[in-house]
Amino acid sequence: MIVTAFSFLPLAIWACLLLGRGGFWRCRERDDTVDTHHVGDGPWPSIAAVVPARDEASVIGESVGSLLRQDYPGRFIVVIVDDQSSDGTVDTARAAALAAGAPERVRIITGTNLPRGWTGKIWAMRQGFAAVEAEREPPEFVLFTDADIAYAPQTLRRLVGIARSKRCAMTSLMVKLRCDSAAERWLVPAFVFFFQKLYPFAWVNDPKRATAAAAGGCMLVRREALASAGGFEALRNALIDDCALGALMKRQSAIWLGLTETVHSLRAYPSFADIRQMVARSAFAQLRYSVLLLIGTVGGMVVTYLAPPLLTLMAHGLARANGAISWALMALTFVPTLRLYGRPSVSAFALPAIAAAYTVFTLDSALQHWRGRGGYWKGRFQASMGGARDA
Repeated sequence: MIVTAFSFLPLAIWACLLLGRGGFWRCRERDDTVDTHHVGDGPWPSIAAVVPARDEASVIGESVGSLLRQDYPGRFIVVIVDDQSSDGTVDTARAAALAAGAPERVRIITGTNLPRGWTGKIWAMRQGFAAVEAEREPPEFVLFTDADIAYAPQTLRRLVGIARSKRCAMTSLMVKLRCDSAAERWLVPAFVFFFQKLYPFAWVNDPKRATAAAAGGCMLVRREALASAGGFEALRNALIDDCALGALMKRQSAIWLGLTETVHSLRAYPSFADIRQMVARSAFAQLRYSVLLLIGTVGGMVVTYLAPPLLTLMAHGLARANGAISWALMALTFVPTLRLYGRPSVSAFALPAIAAAYTVFTLDSALQHWRGRGGYWKGRFQASMGGARDA
């Protein structure tokens, strides 16, 4: 009787996720579904891209080249903040600007030492934003983008069109992540699925809801709105910088977040260990370093993702039926994300095992934090008890 009664819990969870939570699993919030044709009249606003870069020589050339090849009729410059790189990042960026025939549109800033209490990327973004603010004619928009992002030529036009049509203080795209290695094929679509479940894009885009988020690889922000919000000082110790910035901007005005097929991440995750490190860097920060939230999250993952297959394989009667239905609903909700990444629909039934892996990554994130090695990224432990510091 106890098992049968318990079996209704995951079933209820997946019924609610299927029918509610903003329909997150449908993947309907996309940049190519927004009508932007009616906002093309008049002068195009000026834009400055701010690119924080720390040891990104392997990818920054392609990223900068794609920015400089934008089919954008307005004024557009690129500001690269070299965050004390040691691998030739600056030389690669300059070579890319020369190859694109636009060295005059690229400005490189040498980043200063990381102050105590700041995370590395936020400090680099702050320096880039300060440089943009100091321009004789500051741009209307600032595109905060990572050094490992490649843009299709029409992206800026589309971003500005969405920002204008939705009257947004921020417009962000969840870039298409690499899905080439075995680890990426199995784990990356689930990462996007979990992110959408945590921050339903339809709720993020609804000005009446408090839900706020952004995807750090591509964030177009109205400069005056960010300045009015207090700039990056209010976010200086945020490890999850994109969602923190999204929350800050939604207090100013509407924001918009969507999926895209035309902006791609160049960052490779060849092994499962690489993805584990990526998730562990910020998972415990997402839980606000709370042991209670960690326990609740692990328990929730077990009930939501592991119980359905266990009930299906080990229970009997009604409990087994409820488990099987829950597992089927789980797979059904995962299919649209898998299709987005060109993965076979049948692999949706592996989501329980994938969720178990992400649960282990989350526990590892907490362990690394307690050891004073949290938030590790390129020589910095940014979630240690004493704040950001160099290794």
